[in-house]
Amino acid sequence: MSRSMKATLFGALFGVIATLSFSAHSAQPAPKTGDGQQTRPSNVIFILVDDLRYDGMGFLQPGLKTPNIDQLARGGSYFPNTVVTSSLCSPSRATILTGQTARNHTIVDNNDASEEGLIYFPSYLQKAGYQTAFLGKWHMGQSSDAPRPGFDKWVSFKGQGSYYPTTGLSPEAVKAGRTHTLNVDGREVAQQGYITDELTDYALQWLDKERNKGKPFFLYLSHKAVHSDPLPAPRHAHQYDDFEFKIPASAANTPENYAGKPMWVYNQRNTWHGIDFFYNSDMKMTEYLRYYYSTLSAVDDSVGRLLAWLKKNRLERDTLVVFTADNGFLIGEHGLIDKRNAYQPSVRVPMVMYRPGTVPAGVTNEGRIRNLDFAPTFLDIAGVPSPPQFEGRSAWPLIKGSVPAAQWQPQDFVYEYYWEWTFPMTPGTFAIQRGNMKYIQYYGIYDTDELYDVVKDPDEMHNLINDPAYLDAKIELRKALFEQLADRNGRHTIPYTQRLSIGSVRRHREGTGAAPYPEAWLVEPNRLDRLDDILPDSRAKQSAHDQGKPFMPLPVVGRGTNAVETPPRR
Repeated sequence: MSRSMKATLFGALFGVIATLSFSAHSAQPAPKTGDGQQTRPSNVIFILVDDLRYDGMGFLQPGLKTPNIDQLARGGSYFPNTVVTSSLCSPSRATILTGQTARNHTIVDNNDASEEGLIYFPSYLQKAGYQTAFLGKWHMGQSSDAPRPGFDKWVSFKGQGSYYPTTGLSPEAVKAGRTHTLNVDGREVAQQGYITDELTDYALQWLDKERNKGKPFFLYLSHKAVHSDPLPAPRHAHQYDDFEFKIPASAANTPENYAGKPMWVYNQRNTWHGIDFFYNSDMKMTEYLRYYYSTLSAVDDSVGRLLAWLKKNRLERDTLVVFTADNGFLIGEHGLIDKRNAYQPSVRVPMVMYRPGTVPAGVTNEGRIRNLDFAPTFLDIAGVPSPPQFEGRSAWPLIKGSVPAAQWQPQDFVYEYYWEWTFPMTPGTFAIQRGNMKYIQYYGIYDTDELYDVVKDPDEMHNLINDPAYLDAKIELRKALFEQLADRNGRHTIPYTQRLSIGSVRRHREGTGAAPYPEAWLVEPNRLDRLDDILPDSRAKQSAHDQGKPFMPLPVVGRGTNAVETPPRR
C-alpha cells in the first residue's frame, strides 16, 4: 500500500493508558484485586492535537482559555518532558502507531510513502478484547482515507482535511453543492460542519450507541486542529481580539541571538518556516496566535464533552484520558516557526493524563516519555506483551506513580528528521539527549553542530560545541548517536521520497539576506592545521590547539613536507 502525506502535519500522539491490566485474550476472566474481586480493564480516550505547543494550555499560559484541559491537569498529571523522536506529522504518527522509529518504519516525511508491512498497536488491543475506534486525521501513508487495520470504527479524511465543509473550494464548486467528504467505515459521507465538533459528535455516537459495551474501549480521537491555517469555530472567532500575545526574545534579529547558531537557522528567517516571512505572508506571529489559540478552544470544548460523558456514564475511574500532540511548534524561537528541527519547542509536546484513583492528581511528573514509548505503554496496560519490533518501553510505572520520576531512568532520547524536498530550508537533523546534555548534528549541509545543557540553558542560546569543558560530552554523544541511529539491520541509511517540484523556496525580496559564516571558519590561506577539522576530536588534538599548534601539520601541495621528493643528485 502506498502512503501519501500532504504538507506539514501532525504527529505526536501519545497514548499512555489506563490502569489495571487486562488479560491477553478476551475469553479469559478479568484480573482480580488482592481481595479476590474482579476489576474492570481500563478504557482509554486518546486525544491527539496537531501542532500544539508544549505550553499551549491555560494552566501554563495565563490568559489562554482551556478550562477543560486545565481540569484534566488538576485531576491528573502533567508530563512536561514528553518528546517526539521525529517532529513532523507523518513520521511522528507512524512512530506512535507502530512503536518504531522513522528509520525502521521508513515513513520519514509528509510525502508519498508506503505503509506496507506495518502493524498498528490497536491490532494487538483488539486481540486482547478491546473495541477500537479511529476518528480524525490519519495523514500517514498514502492520501487514501480508507479504513486501516486495527480499528472497529473508522472516520477519517484525505490529507490534512478541512476545518469547514467548503473551506478552499471555488465559488462555482460551492454553488454546485460540492463539499469536502469524510470516510465513515469505508463510505464517502459529506462533511456537515466544523471539523472538531463533527469528529466529537462521531466519537460520542460510537461511545453511546455503536460499540460493544461488554468490552473495554480504546478511542483514538485525532483532531485536525490546530494545524495551519487554523480557523476557529464561529463561536470562538473573536475570543482573543484584545489579548496581547508575546513572541520569544530569541525571535529578534540580533547578533547575540545568532551567536554560535548554525547558518541555516539565520537563513531560514526569511522563508516559509521563518518568522520574517512565515507561510510566505506578511502576517505577524502575534496575530497568527489569535487564530491558533481560538481554534484550540473547540478542542477544549470537545474535551469537556467527553469528560461529561464519562461522568454521566460513571466511567471516570475506569477510563484513562490522554491529551497530547503529534509535535511541537515554534512561534519565533531563534527566528523559526513550525517544527522539524531538534530545538526544544519543536520536540516537546503537551502531555496531560487523567484517571481518578489511578493517575496521581495535581502532579507535575518530570519523567521523560517519548512518543516511541506510547505503544508499549498501551499494550502494558492491556496485559499484552510488546512484540519484538517495538523499540520503546512502557512508561506505565512512571505514569501511575509506582516508579517516582526521580528514580525513572529513561532511555536516550534520539531524534531524527530527514530532509524534505517540499520544505528544503530545514536540513536533515539528528540529535541525542542523555541526561541534561543535548547534541545536534546536521546531514548533507555545510554548517556547525550544536551542544546544549538544556537544564542550565533551556532556551538553547549558548552553543557549547567548541567549549573544551564539554569535549568529553561531545565525543560521547556523537558516538552514541551514530550507534543508535542504525536501523534494525545495523545499517546507517538515509531514506527519502521522490521530488515532484522545486518545493517552498521563496524568500521576501526585501527581507533578510543570507547568514555570514561563523567567525571561527574565516581563516587565512595555507594554514598548517587545514586537516585538523576533519580529524576525530580528542584530548590530544585539543591540547595541540590550546598551545596554538596544528595537531597534524600539512602544508599545501608543493611546499615543505608536502612537496615532490626528488632523488638526490649523484
